[in-house]
Amino acid sequence: MENKSKLAFGKKNYILMLVGIVVLAVGFIIMTLDNEEYGLGFLGITLGPIVVMAGFVIELFAIMVKDRTHENTQD
Repeated sequence: MENKSKLAFGKKNYILMLVGIVVLAVGFIIMTLDNEEYGLGFLGITLGPIVVMAGFVIELFAIMVKDRTHENTQD
């Protein structure tokens, strides 16, 4: 039988992508919570950008990692 799933990534990849998007959103929300003028406090300058960069790293990892269950179903 032929595999009907023509998705580019496996379930693990999509879950990691969703986690990365959530982390990115949390990072941007953290940056908006800063009470200092022009967002120049700890949240806007330090913590928020670190969380956003972590989200981008998660997204990159989600794209690069191979899902072994997806690999086996294509045979």
